[in-house]
Amino acid sequence: MRIVTVIQTRRGSSRLPDKVLMPLAGKSLFVRQAERVKAARLSGRVVIATTTMPEDDAIADVCDQEGLDCYRGDALDLLDRHYQAGLAYNADVVIKIPSDCPLIDPAIIDQVIEFYQVHKDRYDFVSNLHPASWPDGNDVEIIPMRVLAEAWKEAVRPLEREHTTPFIWERPERYRIGNVAMGGGQDYSMSHRFTIDYAKDYTFIKAVFEELYPSGPMFGVGDILRLLERRPDIYELNAEYAGVNWYRLHLDELKTVTAKQTKQL
Repeated sequence: MRIVTVIQTRRGSSRLPDKVLMPLAGKSLFVRQAERVKAARLSGRVVIATTTMPEDDAIADVCDQEGLDCYRGDALDLLDRHYQAGLAYNADVVIKIPSDCPLIDPAIIDQVIEFYQVHKDRYDFVSNLHPASWPDGNDVEIIPMRVLAEAWKEAVRPLEREHTTPFIWERPERYRIGNVAMGGGQDYSMSHRFTIDYAKDYTFIKAVFEELYPSGPMFGVGDILRLLERRPDIYELNAEYAGVNWYRLHLDELKTVTAKQTKQL
């Protein structure tokens, strides 16, 4: 099984431009995330999928400097970018991880991929997001190329092209959807935010790195949660955005997502 993990990365962001190039422990934020994704045993070939826009030449240059595989594709059609990257690297399975997850836990990536490998005959799509339970910013979605090809050919709604996978997980009557939840019935998805979309998110992520990176660069979710218990001041840095995600903008279009799974600003 040829696994290609795609980290969608671009400089353009309406809320926090250039967030992927912000410094984190001496390197660009997306490079630190790529290191964490590559630390997973099962992530396969890790590819930075950026756009063909001139502004993203800088991302391609950093990839060249860091020895990271880079694919360049459509700026707005993320479904096409993932599909074409999968073709370019001869994938059997594409793992989708967005570039706003610099705190992603390598062990969670392995847990989701291993679940898929064990149950690949039972599921057409596996993630840890439907429903979500992990702290926001640990997103892992697994799409076999045959399923990704169907979505690429048939998806027409803008949200299906922009967000890559809704065509699949919005059709449980057609696709067998698998989910990997946190153990013990825990759910931190609406209370803990480890992703980056706002300036306060960067302040939070930088603080976590400053506390944990020096003693263990591949710190995990458990390490972060214990840190936040000791340092509630760090938790509060971006707590106002906990539960805010892209679902809030499309509740009238989504069948499998409820208002309880997002928060309005």
